[in-house]
Amino acid sequence: MGAHNSLDDVLEEDMHHWYTKFMKESPSGLITLFELKTILQMTGMTEEASSYVDQIFGTFDMDGDGYIDFVEYIAAISLLLKGEINQKLKWYFKLFDQDGNGKIDKEEMETIFQAIQDITRCYDVPPEEIVTLVYEKIDVHGEGELTLEEFISGARDHPDITDMLAKMMDLTNVLEIIIRGQQYNAVKLNP
Repeated sequence: MGAHNSLDDVLEEDMHHWYTKFMKESPSGLITLFELKTILQMTGMTEEASSYVDQIFGTFDMDGDGYIDFVEYIAAISLLLKGEINQKLKWYFKLFDQDGNGKIDKEEMETIFQAIQDITRCYDVPPEEIVTLVYEKIDVHGEGELTLEEFISGARDHPDITDMLAKMMDLTNVLEIIIRGQQYNAVKLNP
């Protein structure tokens, strides 16, 4: 693979190249959760961070078969890099809704934000402060939980919340590791 200026350049390559790369990285044609954690070098992460990767894997495993196939792989990369705001907000909601009950409570959101900070090692704002800010602006009924509709309309009505979520949920660094595979790791280890 040649030099690329951005992940967008990488996405614009033809599907044949993507398929060849995917099959080289995953000869079985499928990525398991264990393989994803290995690719992302998840050793030494907290339980929350590991759980977050489990949630990400679950949202990308669209058919729920326990594997990410090529179509799911391309769909995930495309969503994260080029998805419309409503698509991304739906994905964020699915990621936050850990128990799958169709609502996000404060604890679920705080757990995800804590895991993100554990992965990124960026602890600028405590997760409980982020969650308090989100719920103060979005939870108009004061129920302490958000439905998909409340989450999307609230985020869209408050661009600052949408921007904060986009920054917090930015998985570009994770995608770079997946896209570049061992080549990226070798460059990182030998600057």
